[in-house]
Amino acid sequence: MLRHEFQPGKLVAGLFLTLAGITYAGDAGGAWETPWFAVIPMVVGGLCLAGVVGTVARAIRRRRDTRGTRTPPETDRTPQPPQPPVPH
Repeated sequence: MLRHEFQPGKLVAGLFLTLAGITYAGDAGGAWETPWFAVIPMVVGGLCLAGVVGTVARAIRRRRDTRGTRTPPETDRTPQPPQPPVPH
């Protein structure tokens, strides 16, 4: 199985949308009474938080990638002779 990079923004968005689904399911099942507009701030807040988390995670990943990808110094500095042209 191929590994993929961890994306915490998607995790946060999924958790808030699952919470919204559970809230509506509890209302539909009669466990509690939920006004129709109660889920809107929950979803919008969760999506905003997911955006912030995703942006921070990308900034951290980008910063870590730029620090760790230094090119090694060349050890062989002798000039190479020019290659003859290849006939077609």
